[in-house]
Amino acid sequence: MTAIKHALQRDIFTPNDERLLSIVNVCKAGKKKRNCFLCATVTTERPVQVNVVKVKKSDKGDFYKRQTAWALRDLAVVDAKDAVKENPEFDLHFDKVYKWVASSTVEKNTFISCIWKLNQRYLRKKIDFINVSSQLLEESVPSGENQSVAGGDEEAVDEYQELNAREEQDIEIMMEGCEYAISNAEAFAEKLSRELQVLDGANIQSIMASEKQVNILMKLLDEALKEVDQIELKLSSYEEMLQSVKEQMDQISESNHLIHLSNTNNVKLLSEIEFLVNHMDLAKGHIKALQEGDLTSSRGIEACTNAADALLQCMNVALRPGHDMLHAVKQQQQRFSDLREQFARRLASHLNSVFVQQGHDQSSTLAQHSAELTLPNHHPFHRDLLRYAKLMEWLKNTDYGKYEGLTKNYMDYLSRLYEREIKDFFEVAKIKMTGTTREGKKFATLPRKESAVKQETESLHGSSGKLTGSTSSLNKLSVQSSGNRRSQSSSLLDMGNMSASDLDVADRTKFDKIFEQVLSELEPLCLAEQDFISKFFKLQQHQSISGTTTNEAEEMDGVTLSRSYTSGVPQTVSSEKDMIRQMMTKIFRCIEPELNNLIALGDKIDSFNSLYMLVKMSHHVWTAQNVDPASFLSTTLGNVLVTVKRNFDKCISNQMKQMDEVKISKKSKVGILPFVAEFEEFAALAESIFKNAERRGDLDKAYIKLIRAVFISVEKVANESQKTPRDVVMMENFHHIFATLSRLKISCLEAEKKEAKQKYTDHLQSYVIYSLGQPLEKLNHFFEGVEARVAQGIREEEVSYQLAFNKQELRKVIKEYPGKEVKKGLDNLYKKVDKHLCEEENLLQVVWHSMQDEFIRQYKHFEGLIARCYPGSGITMEFTIQDILDYCSSIAQSH
Repeated sequence: MTAIKHALQRDIFTPNDERLLSIVNVCKAGKKKRNCFLCATVTTERPVQVNVVKVKKSDKGDFYKRQTAWALRDLAVVDAKDAVKENPEFDLHFDKVYKWVASSTVEKNTFISCIWKLNQRYLRKKIDFINVSSQLLEESVPSGENQSVAGGDEEAVDEYQELNAREEQDIEIMMEGCEYAISNAEAFAEKLSRELQVLDGANIQSIMASEKQVNILMKLLDEALKEVDQIELKLSSYEEMLQSVKEQMDQISESNHLIHLSNTNNVKLLSEIEFLVNHMDLAKGHIKALQEGDLTSSRGIEACTNAADALLQCMNVALRPGHDMLHAVKQQQQRFSDLREQFARRLASHLNSVFVQQGHDQSSTLAQHSAELTLPNHHPFHRDLLRYAKLMEWLKNTDYGKYEGLTKNYMDYLSRLYEREIKDFFEVAKIKMTGTTREGKKFATLPRKESAVKQETESLHGSSGKLTGSTSSLNKLSVQSSGNRRSQSSSLLDMGNMSASDLDVADRTKFDKIFEQVLSELEPLCLAEQDFISKFFKLQQHQSISGTTTNEAEEMDGVTLSRSYTSGVPQTVSSEKDMIRQMMTKIFRCIEPELNNLIALGDKIDSFNSLYMLVKMSHHVWTAQNVDPASFLSTTLGNVLVTVKRNFDKCISNQMKQMDEVKISKKSKVGILPFVAEFEEFAALAESIFKNAERRGDLDKAYIKLIRAVFISVEKVANESQKTPRDVVMMENFHHIFATLSRLKISCLEAEKKEAKQKYTDHLQSYVIYSLGQPLEKLNHFFEGVEARVAQGIREEEVSYQLAFNKQELRKVIKEYPGKEVKKGLDNLYKKVDKHLCEEENLLQVVWHSMQDEFIRQYKHFEGLIARCYPGSGITMEFTIQDILDYCSSIAQSH
């Protein structure tokens, strides 16, 4: 083991400036024995680093390789497994547990002992030793010269001190003076001894020579002590004098302190008096303004405002402790309270008078707007009242009861005023919608049920009065037994009484402009009033709110309205916003019912008006929600939008219902169905109305419902048609639908457009085949028999040997169809097709061309069978393809 230790020191550790202190031969527990060495080492340079190194012997040669190294400070636990019995196993706990088996227990104990010593010396006992014999640890404690391997060597190094350069030079000089110092050490030592004795004698003589000087020094010391005694006596007398001066200074200091205290108290008293005078003294001018100030002029209002602010500052001054106990302060506070109460009563009374007067003045201007679709302007009224805004804020802060009473009075007066204005405004709007005749106005103001009954009566008796720009709207209103509900005036099905030319587009445009003007007049009116309420009553609706805005989807009657609300809003801001909304709701309580009545009237006049109203109302709701999602205007318009969307959905539903109930004439040809033509009109109108509209999605949903209903109804009518063939009804109507969708380019109906085109193509082909039938009937039957024989296995060139299908039979059949007979048959066919098809769709030439192509296809088929089954016979048809083309062309030109 010693040889291995020397080899490891030489090959592994000396190149790394390390010293090997202990070594143990080990292998890993539970595995095949592959021996290696665990070494405890320290570095030769300071600071000293202690490591545990794993060294493995190379398999290819007699040299060692350093494999792994752990710093001793990372070692947490040394587990010897058994402290009593001899056991070569032990564990070292570094970042994980390493289990080892030593080659002998002695080596294990020696290694653990070395680790213990290194721990004691360098790590200050950080490592835990478990299952280790206490005797082993006691033997390892360093004592005297028997220290550990590491300790002994280190301390030996520490005790040795090297000569410095000067000491080394002195020794060399001394040894050069004695040449025999090295050869005769005894003579050299004896010489050194004699020289030392000579030096000691010289030292003693020098000490004895200095005795006289010592005596002189002692005498000087005695004289100095006498001088010190005299200085002490003088200092004692000075101290007594200073004591008397100190007593006099103390008396002067106490007197000065009392004077200073008196001055301080006087200054503080003056400060308190100045504070009370400066903060609780109201100028005479302010008192006069509060008691007698003119509240009608701008100058008087400004003086009252300044006086009220000064009074509020005096009343709200933060009194210092004890001030409220002063009689003068209490008296002044009572005076301020009386002034506040007196001015608050005077201000409230004046503002109530202003509200009443403004209401009367505004009412006098209503006659000027009775014939115009405009709302009176309240800006002058707001401008006059805003002069009192600061006084209202003062009243809100000082007397909330009177402020609340003024708020209630304002809402009462203004709600009555606005109700008159808005009702007159809507009356004008209804008159403009229904016409300016007395009968029209009378109808516009009737309740919904009565007006519907009256309208039906007038339409039945041919009344000349009209309610809309549409000349046939009156004829389409009826009272239903389920609740006197009216039918849609311009529905897609109009019972055969309407066509696209009957609709008065100008009147619809007029209605759209009137409805837009109504909304455009209401919106600034509400916003101006809301802004005035916020400023006049000091309700900060525009205050920044640190909340989270959340969009909520509310679905009502198939319409999804985007509602917004704010969360995390401070309570005061929320309550003020609620107060604004409540005031606006009370003041404009008639807006929503009037709007709903106007919408109902517009829907009665023409159901297509619901399209205009949906677009306009959606735009105004979107605009209002962008400004303030929780405002009165946004909420009210949102509620009305729900009604408009219901009417729109009801319009679509009634149109679909009337499609299901459509009846066609059994005596005349069908042609383009009314609801197909009306769908074209509806789609064209809707596309012009909903261009760039916010609610395009609602129209797309309606399109899908309507087009599916149209498809179903067309097929239903086609199946029930007796006069016109089913294929003609399907072909013409789906061609019309396809043309409409292609022209309007409605993106959501691309699939339906393709389906319409496919249905048109399929039924065109079906009708051509059905109508053309077998124009050369006998010839067709003959060749069907030929094809049957070929299908049974007879070769095509052998068919001519069959008795029933020989060449003579073929010539006989062909002779029965000369060109003249063929032209006659085609002429009859053209007349038949002309009777089936309608003129509006103009499909006659298209169908005739398709029949021509089908006839030519059959002709080519017959010629092909003749060429294959009767080769070399020279048999041909008595007319050619060119003859067919000439026949078809001449027939088409003749008709």
